[in-house]
Amino acid sequence: MIEIIINIINESANLWIAMAPYLLLGMFFAGILHTFLGQDFIVRHLGGGALSSILKATLFGIPLPICSCGVIPVAASLKKEGASKSATLSFLVSTPTTGVDSILATYSLMGPLFAIFRPVAAFVSGIVVGGLNLVFNPEKEKTVDSHQHTSLPPSFKIQEVFRYGFGELAQDVGKWLLIGVIIGGALTVAIPDDMLFGYLSNPLFHFLIMLILAIPLYVCATGSIPIAAALIQKGFSPGAALVFLIAGPATNTVTLSFVYSKLGKRAFYIYLTAIVIVSVIAGWLFNLLWLGMGGSVELISQHGGQLPYLLRIVSGIVLFLLILFAFIKPKKETDKMKYELYVPDMTCNHCQMTIENKLKKLPGVQQVTINLKDKIVGVDGKLGLKEVEQAIQEAGYTPTRK
Repeated sequence: MIEIIINIINESANLWIAMAPYLLLGMFFAGILHTFLGQDFIVRHLGGGALSSILKATLFGIPLPICSCGVIPVAASLKKEGASKSATLSFLVSTPTTGVDSILATYSLMGPLFAIFRPVAAFVSGIVVGGLNLVFNPEKEKTVDSHQHTSLPPSFKIQEVFRYGFGELAQDVGKWLLIGVIIGGALTVAIPDDMLFGYLSNPLFHFLIMLILAIPLYVCATGSIPIAAALIQKGFSPGAALVFLIAGPATNTVTLSFVYSKLGKRAFYIYLTAIVIVSVIAGWLFNLLWLGMGGSVELISQHGGQLPYLLRIVSGIVLFLLILFAFIKPKKETDKMKYELYVPDMTCNHCQMTIENKLKKLPGVQQVTINLKDKIVGVDGKLGLKEVEQAIQEAGYTPTRK
């Protein structure tokens, strides 16, 4: 029993350091999206129930070099800023399944057929998953606030990128990342190494085995390439390898726990079912295409590589410390400030940053706290109430005394 626990800890740790560089990259991208795009842009293009939002989310995700778990903080940011569930699901599928880096790596390691077919399959998967959620799990249309945002200084924006990406998001998704990693480690220990080779003589089991392997375990878009190539070498059909290339990066215990917890049960079932169906159909079509082209082995090749071990170790430690800090850092209730004003037209994070930046420039201000949910701005320091009200008005908002 102790040996099993130790093995689970080891596998979970290996999974954690494999994910960590991509998660940190994803958090950084999420901070950029949050700060420089803002809620109004995301709601306008990715919010609501329109099919166009699904198409945009899918196209937006395909070229991004963000992997399986790195996409989670970005998707969390998009959803938090106003993207619809359907668009978020499309982004979750298309982004980790392929990317500029993995397209090039696929071409160099597995040949042009995979390099072309894989992003096409990612595009179709994103559209199908988002479309099914749009039909079976519709949501209300979101609206964009009408007030104009003032520009923020570059230094404040850069500060917000790190505050949001490595602070707020770490707190938001950290628990589910830890749960997913532990489950993934347990499954890795539970699945025997020789399970894949018992039914190699029967092609009907190829896709099933690939799904059993791919769905629970973490694998990134680029890291899945040498695994898929090795599976082909062991006797799996290229179509079965494609199933792994699609389902592997798009599903793992971490991603699935995120979908279940943040987007709901119905979205979870739609997401998982659609990926299974699309990946199997794509694999079947790929086999037909490959055989139709003569089934030449020259169309696929295989090599492998991964990030430096030291980079993964350092990234794992940094990520753990960020999440640990987010957990142990006490959540401050809005302190009782000298002045507290209700600002009804403060509707998004950009509003918060604009007002906070304006107030902090006032002489005599010692502290500014903003409760975006309740639309309360608190200011403490050696200054008058009229100065605070005037500053908020100059920022483009309407303060009301409580």
